[in-house]
Amino acid sequence: MKLLLFSDVHCDLERARRLVHASKDVDAAIGAGDFASVHKGLDETIDALSAITCPTIVVPGNNETLDALQNACRGWSSCTVCHGSGLTIDGVPFFGLGGGIPPTPWEWSFDLSEADARHRLEPMTSNGVLVLHSPPLGHVDGGGNRHLGSQAILDAVLTRGPKLAVCGHIHECWGQESIAGRTRVVNAGPDGVIVEV
Repeated sequence: MKLLLFSDVHCDLERARRLVHASKDVDAAIGAGDFASVHKGLDETIDALSAITCPTIVVPGNNETLDALQNACRGWSSCTVCHGSGLTIDGVPFFGLGGGIPPTPWEWSFDLSEADARHRLEPMTSNGVLVLHSPPLGHVDGGGNRHLGSQAILDAVLTRGPKLAVCGHIHECWGQESIAGRTRVVNAGPDGVIVEV
């Protein structure tokens, strides 16, 4: 299965249009959060991305809430919003969890505690694709000379061993990859990355 991975579009409509074009050559698309910028511009960004017609899975980032993303995606028929939930596409299980994990220092941010993330990751199955906004701790998560990822996500990745974990959130690591246990971890970034699983 060929996948288009992207994250952190942050209202950049030109990038959104390029992602729509790139989606014509894949089986499914994954949007790993932060479509808005501090809760602004979400509807316009999703409107632009809604021209993606292949099955699409999105999770909220820390720049939009789950409710706002669900509302913005109502008219996008090929899109499923996942947050502590998943679905199967062509026999491949996908599971999504959004938000900033661990919590960011910003009051406006849509965040989850490590304990909440751990609980919401419990239904995730093995050997699928994990769609996240936040990276696992120690993997594509370096910012300001420290690791900003989630311990709960790392534990789930090492325990369940998804084939692929897609994230964003840490802008300094856009386009970077890592291996956590047997899992390929990709910080997708707004220009998009095409991978096969």
